[in-house]
Amino acid sequence: MNFQISWTTLPGLRGLACSEFRATPTSHPDNERGVAVECANEAESASLAAELEAHFGPQRFLNASAAFDGVKDYVAQRMARR
Repeated sequence: MNFQISWTTLPGLRGLACSEFRATPTSHPDNERGVAVECANEAESASLAAELEAHFGPQRFLNASAAFDGVKDYVAQRMARR
């Protein structure tokens, strides 16, 4: 199943923070607004969203582009290890 990973990027005192990660089933992945990923089922996609929340919750980014690229790279590396 294809899922669209998306999140909220909010400003903070130390930089931008990524939070509220969610995985939505999709038949038309959109890599411009999020990250598309293939998961076996909804449980796996929910687990990935929770992992992203834990990993990126404490991190801060200088700009939205760096935040997007950070999440995109993390997901790509995680999928490559499978």
